[in-house]
Amino acid sequence: MYLASLGKLALGSRLKALSDHFYGAADEVYRALGAPIESRWLPVLRYLWDAGPSTVTDVAMAIGQTHSAVSQLTDKLVRAGMVRRRRDPADGRRTVLTLTAGAQDALAGLGPTWCAVRRGVNVSLEEHATHLLDAIAACERALKERPVAEAILAEHAAIKAAPLEIVPYAPALREHFYRLNAQWLERHFRIEDIDRAVLGEPERYILQPGGAIFFARLGEDVIGTCALLQESPGVFELTKMGVDETFRGLGAGKRLLEACIAEFRRRNGRTLFLESNSRLQTAVRMYEKAGFVMQPSVRAGSHYERADVYMIYRPGA
Repeated sequence: MYLASLGKLALGSRLKALSDHFYGAADEVYRALGAPIESRWLPVLRYLWDAGPSTVTDVAMAIGQTHSAVSQLTDKLVRAGMVRRRRDPADGRRTVLTLTAGAQDALAGLGPTWCAVRRGVNVSLEEHATHLLDAIAACERALKERPVAEAILAEHAAIKAAPLEIVPYAPALREHFYRLNAQWLERHFRIEDIDRAVLGEPERYILQPGGAIFFARLGEDVIGTCALLQESPGVFELTKMGVDETFRGLGAGKRLLEACIAEFRRRNGRTLFLESNSRLQTAVRMYEKAGFVMQPSVRAGSHYERADVYMIYRPGA
C-alpha cells in the first residue's frame, strides 16, 4: 500500500481512509437493516440522545469536532427531520439542539443494530479492535498535552537550524551507505547484483581501489551519501548517490556532489563520469548544473541494467 510506505508523513491520509472504510461499512449496515440514519450523523444524534438539548458549542467540544463542522452537520439533520433548533428556555439568547420525535423513535430502535456493530467489529478485527481503541485514546491524550502542529513546527525549526555537514567514510557509517542507496533503488528500480556487492562491502569495492565515500549529516541524522569510484588511474565514476527522501530539499545532494568533485580535483583526476536513468530528472538536472554533459549513447560495458544516461564532467563546456 503506497500510503503505508510514507509512514508518519501520511498519517492523516491513512486515518481518513480507515475512517471512510468504517463509515462506509456502517452505512451499508444501516441501509440493509432499514435504519433511517447515516453513520456520520451518529456522534451528534447519540450525544443529544444521551445529554439532552445542547448548544452547537457543547456538542462540538464533546465529540471533538469543530464548531463549523457540527453546525454544517446540524443543517443536514434539520433538513432530514432529525434535529430542530430552539431557544434555550433558561437563556433566550442561546440556541440549543434537540432531537425530534422521529429521531427519538429511530434511535430507540437501534439497540440490536449497535449490539451487532460492536460484535461484528470484534469478529472482523479480533484483538486489534481493543488495541486500536486503546491507541486512539492514548493519541487523544497525547495531542491534548502537545498539539501535533506545534510539535511539527518546533522540529522544523530545529532541522533548519541544524548545520548540514559533509563527512568522510567511517566504519560506523557503513550501514547508512547501504540504507540510503537501497531506499531509492527499491523505490524506483531494483537492487542489482553489482549494487548488492558494492553496498555490502564498500571498503573492498570503493575505498581499497582508491575511491572515496562521503556522507551528509544533519545533527545526529545521516541523510545522504555519495561515492567516488576509481575505475582506472585518473578515471573516476561518481556513483551511489542517495539522499533520504524525508530530508529532500535541504541541499544535501548538491553538497555531496560538490564534495565528490572537489575530491576528484584534489586527486588530479582526468575523467569523471556517471551513469543514471532518465526517469530521475531531478538528479539529472542537478548533474547538468554541476558541469556534467549528457553523452549521445549509454556507456559501453555499463554494469547497470537501469542505466540509460551517461554523463561526463566537463565544467565550462
